[in-house]
Amino acid sequence: MKRRDFLRGGSLALGGLLLTPTGLKAGKLREAFGKQKAKNIIFLVSDGMSSGTLAMADLYNRRKNGRASNWIALYESGLVNRGLMDMASANAIITDSAAASSSWGGGHRVNNGSLNIGPNGEAHLPILQKFKKSGKKVGCVTTVPITHATPAGFSVAIKSRNAQEDIAELYVDLNFDVMMGGGNRYFDKEKRDDKKDVYKKFEEKGYSVARSRDQMLKAPKNKPLLATFADDGLPYSADQKSDKTFQAEVPTLAEMTQKGIDQMKDHPAGFVMQVEAGKVDWAAHANDITGLLYDQLAFDEAVKVALDFASKDKNTLVVITSDHGNANPGLVYGSKANENFDRIQGFAHTNEWILQGIQKNDSIETIQARISQANAGYKISTQKAKELHSYYQNAEYEDGVYNPRKLPFRLLAELQQEFTSTSWISMDHSSDYVELAMYGPGSDLMKPFMRNTDIHPMLLKAAEVENKF
Repeated sequence: MKRRDFLRGGSLALGGLLLTPTGLKAGKLREAFGKQKAKNIIFLVSDGMSSGTLAMADLYNRRKNGRASNWIALYESGLVNRGLMDMASANAIITDSAAASSSWGGGHRVNNGSLNIGPNGEAHLPILQKFKKSGKKVGCVTTVPITHATPAGFSVAIKSRNAQEDIAELYVDLNFDVMMGGGNRYFDKEKRDDKKDVYKKFEEKGYSVARSRDQMLKAPKNKPLLATFADDGLPYSADQKSDKTFQAEVPTLAEMTQKGIDQMKDHPAGFVMQVEAGKVDWAAHANDITGLLYDQLAFDEAVKVALDFASKDKNTLVVITSDHGNANPGLVYGSKANENFDRIQGFAHTNEWILQGIQKNDSIETIQARISQANAGYKISTQKAKELHSYYQNAEYEDGVYNPRKLPFRLLAELQQEFTSTSWISMDHSSDYVELAMYGPGSDLMKPFMRNTDIHPMLLKAAEVENKF
């Protein structure tokens, strides 16, 4: 590919500016925004994104579509400030998502598992509550339960991240303007342990409650919006693209981001919204390369939605980051690495789809065929298929659904390595310093290396909201 063609394909248009390596540089960025106040803030988090995930998603996009990912295109353009961030929690070098989000949301490091409750029991007021009190509209969008650690860390103070039924009830009194994601089970009286109808509580407070993509799109702008699209997390992007029912019923992260902006953008005092690609983290825990890359690319489309709005609005600070690394995946050197990696472009389903669909009494041939269908013709050996099948003989079995924690995710990932040239160091979080990028007014406040707790006061300062609450 010729260099000028590559740059044309890898560029990103922002407000009429063509972002390429020859475009405006960081000095011009500071000149453009100066000390201007950020009326709006969009804070985007790819949960559990290691640097290898960002790199592979960019390589995938370049090789398949001939252009850089939207995130890396920003780096190429020089129109963002870029740095690294230390995400340690109060009690560990390696954070979990609750402590990570709390460091931003409450401005203090807390112990892993806690949401804005310090080691000595002190509660810290989350930043979305501060922005709401200041007169702004606020909201959260995610691909995992809306009650999950990352959105909750910006929203509530509670001792345990696991108390998601309680978190759902706490949300009722916050009067936030947009709450979208999964987590129906924590609102639906038929699913909750205590049988409380939390949806009804939201409706009584004037909320539109959406349970499908169409209902979300049709929700009026003059009412706050609560939308849940799955009992737990939303479907992985790869599985959604291969299932017309999912496509009809479940919005993409980019669509939810656009809806959130549309709901709040006309408010005179502005808005603040957190956007999370939560299933990037889940895929990393499962060593699921298809789930990981396709959800990271879906996040990248949400980044574009935010940047398109910010470039036209000119009053919006966009923050793009991750809360921690996870499993540290990467493309591994080898004579066939290029062609092996390119095979992922033809993968139709995630490893979760493969393993959840295998039954205890399936034949070896059925298992081989299912993997081949999902993984662009990859046929594992009879011996390896038998090894996979052996896990199902002792797997827990309830109502036809296997417990995913009993399924051989690691083994399948190891088998795929020879076919994709991708590899993993673990199935859990890592201590990586995370990527941090900012565009728009207030981005000049960012430093090349930041501590996670620096974000909270920086966002308040960027929006000229006094930290008095």
